[in-house]
Amino acid sequence: MTQLSRVACDALANVTELLDNATPTNPGAVLDYDLLLDCIHCGLCTAACPTYVETGNENDGPRGRIYLMRAVTDGRLELSPRVERHLELCLDCRACETACPSGVQYGRLIEPFRTAMTEAARGLAMHTKHDDWFHRHILFGLLPCRDKLRRALVPARIAQRLGILQFLQATRLTHLLPANLRRMVDMLPPPERNEGPLPEFLPAVGKRRATVALFIGCIGDAMFRHVHWATVRVLQHNGCDVHVPPKQVCCGAIHFHAGSSEPAREFADQNRAAIEPERFDAIVSNIAGCGSMLKDYGHHWHDADQPIRAAWSEKVRDVNEFLAALGPVRPEGEIHAIATYHDACHLLHAQKIRDAPRELLAQIPGLELRDLPETELCCGAAGTYNLTEPEMSARLSRRKLENIRRTGAQMCIAANAGCALQIAREARAQGLRLKVVHPMQMLDWSYRDESPV
Repeated sequence: MTQLSRVACDALANVTELLDNATPTNPGAVLDYDLLLDCIHCGLCTAACPTYVETGNENDGPRGRIYLMRAVTDGRLELSPRVERHLELCLDCRACETACPSGVQYGRLIEPFRTAMTEAARGLAMHTKHDDWFHRHILFGLLPCRDKLRRALVPARIAQRLGILQFLQATRLTHLLPANLRRMVDMLPPPERNEGPLPEFLPAVGKRRATVALFIGCIGDAMFRHVHWATVRVLQHNGCDVHVPPKQVCCGAIHFHAGSSEPAREFADQNRAAIEPERFDAIVSNIAGCGSMLKDYGHHWHDADQPIRAAWSEKVRDVNEFLAALGPVRPEGEIHAIATYHDACHLLHAQKIRDAPRELLAQIPGLELRDLPETELCCGAAGTYNLTEPEMSARLSRRKLENIRRTGAQMCIAANAGCALQIAREARAQGLRLKVVHPMQMLDWSYRDESPV
C-alpha cells in the first residue's frame, strides 16, 4: 500500500469511528469479496466521480465508498445512517470504472450492496426511504408501466398544448405540488408529433442485412416514442427487419437501482420470455440506461436461471454499437448545425461505448460536432436520481449546461432518455435555446433529407 493510500484510509477510519446509530446488518455478505480487493486505493477515480468533484469529501468518492463497504463487510465498521448516506449519494454513473487502471468493477459492488442494505432494513421491519408514497405509487407503481404512464401524461399534455402548464409554472402555482411531483412536471418535455404505436414488425428497406428486436422500455416508449420511430426508420434504411415484441416490459433498472431487487428480477424474466434471442441477430436498445441493465441481467441475480439470463444478455446491443458494427449506409442529407455530443454515463462508462455514436454522427454532411468539456461527468439524471437527490442533481445539471454553453452548440445530442430530460429541463430553466436530440434522430433526418424540427 502506498503512503497516499494509507493516508486516505487513515482519514476514512478517523471519520467512520465517529459514526453512530448503527444498524445491525452486513449487506457486504452478498458481495464477491475479491472485487473489493481489486481496488488499490490509488485515487485516480476521484477526479472522475461527480459527487467527489462537487463535495471534495473522500467518503463521497469511489475509493472512499469501497473502503466503507469493505469495512462493513469485514465487521470493522457498523452500518449507520451516515455510512448509508455516503453510499446513497452515489449516482452509479460508473465513471470510476472508466478511470480505474486496475479494472475495479465498481457497479458490481455498489449495486448489490445498496440492494442488500435496503432489503436487510425491510427484513428487520425498519422504515427505508423507499417505503414512502412517492416510491410506492410513482417510481415503482407508475414509471415502469408504459401504458399507465402514457395515460397519466394525457392531462399534462393537454395543459401544455393549451398553455395552461406554462402559466402555472410562470405563476409558481406548481410549487403547491409536492416537491418530487413538481420536479417531474418541470422535466416534462414539449409534446412531439404523435406517430402512433409501433407495429410488431417493420421490414427492411432493400436487401435484408439483419433481423433485430427493438427494446422499447417504459419511459422511453411513453415519452420518447418519436425516438423509437426514428430508430426503426434508421434500422430499416440499413437493411434490418425490425420486430417489436409486444409482451416486453420495463428493463427493471428503476426498481433495481432503488434497492428493490425482486421486482427487477421479475421484469428481467418477463423480458427474457418475451424476446427469444435465437430469433434475432441482436436485441437493440436505444436508451443507454436500459441497455446497460439488459446487458447486466446475467450478473445481478445468482440463481438457477443466471446462465440463461447471461446468454440472453449476450444478444443485447446499443443501437449505435450495432450500426457501427453492421457498417452504416452513409447518410446524404445535409444538416447545417453546430452540435455537441454528451456521453450518457451508462453508454460510456457502463457499456464502454464512446466512438460508435461519434463515428455515425461524423458521417452526416454539414454537421459540426464540437467536443463537450467534462463530457465524462454525469449530468445528474442517473435514472431517477434527479427525483430522489434533487440538490446534488441540480448542481450537476448546472455544471453540465455551463459546459454545453461553452461549446456554442445549438443542439445537444444524447443517447439516453434521462439525460435528454435533465439537460432540456436545465436549458429551459436558464432560458437557453437548446434542442436536445438522440443520435438516431439526427441520422433519420439526414436519411430523409429533412431539417431538424
